[in-house]
Amino acid sequence: MTKYESWGRYKEFSKFSHRIQSLDWTSDKLYVNGANKPLLPYGLGRSYGDSCLNDGGILVDITGLNRFLSFDIQSGVLRCEAGVTLQEINELIVLQGWFLSVTPGTQYVTIGGAIANDIHGKNHATGGAFGCYVRRFELLRSNGERLICSPTENGNWFRATIGGLGLTGIILWAELQLKRIRSPFFDVESIQFRNLDEFFEIAIESDEAGYEYTVAWLDCLAKGKSLGRGVFQRGNNASPPFERTMRIPKSRTINVPFDAPNFAINFLAMRAFNLVWYHKQLRRVQRKIIYYVPFFYPLDMIGHWNRAFGKRGFFQYQFVIPYNDDYAAIRHILHKISNANLLPTLNVFKTFGDLPSPGLLSFPRKGVTLAIDFPNQGQRTLDFLNELDELVRTNGGVVYPAKDARMSAENFQAFYPQWQEFARYVDPMLSSSFWRRVTGPVGKTPQAV
Repeated sequence: MTKYESWGRYKEFSKFSHRIQSLDWTSDKLYVNGANKPLLPYGLGRSYGDSCLNDGGILVDITGLNRFLSFDIQSGVLRCEAGVTLQEINELIVLQGWFLSVTPGTQYVTIGGAIANDIHGKNHATGGAFGCYVRRFELLRSNGERLICSPTENGNWFRATIGGLGLTGIILWAELQLKRIRSPFFDVESIQFRNLDEFFEIAIESDEAGYEYTVAWLDCLAKGKSLGRGVFQRGNNASPPFERTMRIPKSRTINVPFDAPNFAINFLAMRAFNLVWYHKQLRRVQRKIIYYVPFFYPLDMIGHWNRAFGKRGFFQYQFVIPYNDDYAAIRHILHKISNANLLPTLNVFKTFGDLPSPGLLSFPRKGVTLAIDFPNQGQRTLDFLNELDELVRTNGGVVYPAKDARMSAENFQAFYPQWQEFARYVDPMLSSSFWRRVTGPVGKTPQAV
């Protein structure tokens, strides 16, 4: 039986009740049934918060829309239905010399979800967000209207739907521009850096040297002179020929079979993990050629890894803020996290470039971004994340709606003042637990177009 939940498994959402409707063919109609219950498309549930949930409403399962429609191997233009996953696309295209122009840290995302959340990856500094490579799609509205959307056809709907959290209608199929690759392997350098200043030195050097993919892990418990220390990864697609020993590795997945006890993640364990991870390479700089799966999707090799946080679940908090030469804002936030006594765990730290996304409500913008997981420890975790919201807001940044589970309506509307323009394109029969939470208490939703 399919379990419809968010990836963060925040316990408040376990009480939510949903009715389920399936969409298996692009010719299918939405069954509104006059019940006045809101609809929301649902893919694989990899959103961390409640943007993929619809308390008391109807979830429209789109995973049955899983067919490839066309693939031009010469131009790299792929058309597929919205329920096709990034993993299925990779299995089709990689060995034919193509790759996703932008990919996040998991393959277990549907194309519909990738567009609705305008996902980003390790190459935002050079390539922008996913929406930059969406050529067009078909949007099904609850009144039965079907819109072909592209930058030049129904362009306002195109902008509203990219990063629109699934609220403008049901994406039925999409056409994407892929990118050429020379092999399925990537030439990757891992570099230890001792503090935040060294991170930015390496990031700037990597941009100047032409590295396409950059990302870092931080030891978020480090303090003082070691504040912001971590391991930086940078890489480019590798060119053949390779040594004879280079082979495509067999896929292996280790499953977390049950919910870990709440005490499994603790300060002693995290300090030990951070120490080992920081010192895991014998030299400061280590270079190797890596198959694309472990480079882009390391956590996919651990099935149901979210169970490691136990039944209480966890919050992933991601923000982006602009930075200048003294990096004072991000330094202040890292200092606050390291002193919070709240067990920061998995994290991703990287820079965003200035290539704008076509999405009206899109999150990525030029700056530095941190995505970090916090085990759910009740009200004190919520209070701390509210404090981070205020710091991000004060420093001109924004929080990622697609990963949010608790942002206030006031802060959302301050982060995204364009929400009122976006709300005009929200389908009157579509809603989500997230959307009602962040638009209800403060502002009145504008009239739809």
